[in-house]
Amino acid sequence: MAIQTGDVMGHSLVGVQLAAIGDVLFAPYGVDKAELDTIASGFNLEPVRLTIGGSSLVGSLMAGTRKGIAVADIASKEDIDRLLSYTDGVVVMESGVNAAGNLISATEKGAVVSKSVPQPGVDAISEVLGVPAVRTTIAGMHNVGSLIVGNSHGALVHPDVTEEEVDVVEKVLGVRAMVGTVCFGSPEVGSGCVATDSYAFVGDGTTGPELNRIEDALGLI
Repeated sequence: MAIQTGDVMGHSLVGVQLAAIGDVLFAPYGVDKAELDTIASGFNLEPVRLTIGGSSLVGSLMAGTRKGIAVADIASKEDIDRLLSYTDGVVVMESGVNAAGNLISATEKGAVVSKSVPQPGVDAISEVLGVPAVRTTIAGMHNVGSLIVGNSHGALVHPDVTEEEVDVVEKVLGVRAMVGTVCFGSPEVGSGCVATDSYAFVGDGTTGPELNRIEDALGLI
């Protein structure tokens, strides 16, 4: 199947712990190796366990593309060196606005970035990730990475997204955006779903209609 449900370390908001970037599924050390291997096999990605600055919130603290990764400034030099073994470049988010996974939704076509990130930071993200990057809110909120999940085929966004925000998302990601929820009604679709162009892992409790919506939005059918 192109979509599966599960939890990570007992939590259904799987996007908080996991990050699928390029050929790698990043996860914290707290995830059992056998469990991670099973999840990664669905994606057909290499499983890699790490922390970011000692934190297990890997999915909330990093975002990226095959070319580059944005990471929170709590990342140590060792963390950054390790990330550089899987990508061409790393940009470190600074100035207290640093939870990259919560603030950026990136695909191989583009990146949507929180308006809380200064424009010079957005320019650096665009350069390192190798894709256009545009600032916006989603449903009037700044944690856009938590409120969008996308791939090269489509995007699922918070149900309260405005028409203007949808227009920004569709233009920069180059895909159609659809509204939806995960985990039995949660609008934080980026926190509750990790997706690539061919597969999605969604938090436990996600209903059949929600799964159908995710498959449709992300072109996984």
